[in-house]
Amino acid sequence: MSVQKQIKRITAPAITARKGGEPIVSLTAYHSHTAAIADQYVDFLLVGDSLGMVMHGYETTLPVTLDLMISHGQAVCKGSKRALVVVDMPFGSYEESPQIAFRNAARIIKETECGAIKLEGGKRMARTINYLVDRGIPVMAHIGLTPQSVNVLGGFRSQGRERDLWKPILEDAVAVTEAGAFAVVLEAMAAPLAVEITKALPIPTIGIGASAQCDGQILVMEDMLGLSPRVPKFVKEFGKVGEAIEGAIKSYADEVRKRSFPGDEHTYDMKD
Repeated sequence: MSVQKQIKRITAPAITARKGGEPIVSLTAYHSHTAAIADQYVDFLLVGDSLGMVMHGYETTLPVTLDLMISHGQAVCKGSKRALVVVDMPFGSYEESPQIAFRNAARIIKETECGAIKLEGGKRMARTINYLVDRGIPVMAHIGLTPQSVNVLGGFRSQGRERDLWKPILEDAVAVTEAGAFAVVLEAMAAPLAVEITKALPIPTIGIGASAQCDGQILVMEDMLGLSPRVPKFVKEFGKVGEAIEGAIKSYADEVRKRSFPGDEHTYDMKD
């Protein structure tokens, strides 16, 4: 009887141990099939609440529900075998109290079987991060541009472009680290500030629109594939998937209208 070698998933502590080493590769994922494709190349997959904008047509991430995150998280965990899967906690699911945050985070972990959750906020969320970590839930932090705070920030604006604005962001980075986060996302942040934070912290920094000197990088998969109609300026498109899909659909439609769709010889009649 043959014995199949079980693939071990990357864990949150394994990501922390990568600090200062080989760059950490990550992408968002929302479906089982794209998670399966990316799984062999990335260290972690983030089921981001950006799925509200990318998958469901919302203008911001704010309408995303806990049930929606769990549904997509289940799909990604089923599609991937190796990468750590991190699931975003959506707006309104963790801010009220550490106890409510734990209840919702525990539900995400139990129902998706993911390896960690992510939440936004620095000093203001430090107590909650510590509460979750103490109870067995690995937490990835997220500071800089925090999309769930878009109404407070006045839009999707880069952070720390002026040096006199660095101090509170640096304090946020230290606070989430001391609270027990295993890594921290730095989003839309001035490169010199991101470099300073990366050098100062003992945990990995994951950049998105921050410095290339962060310990790792993450992009929204649909953005880097050329599938999103609008992408941030910092995103490099590594593919033209949107154009490929449109071309394939057009070819299909043309064949149907000409009544010459390839594969007709394999259709079934009443005798089959």
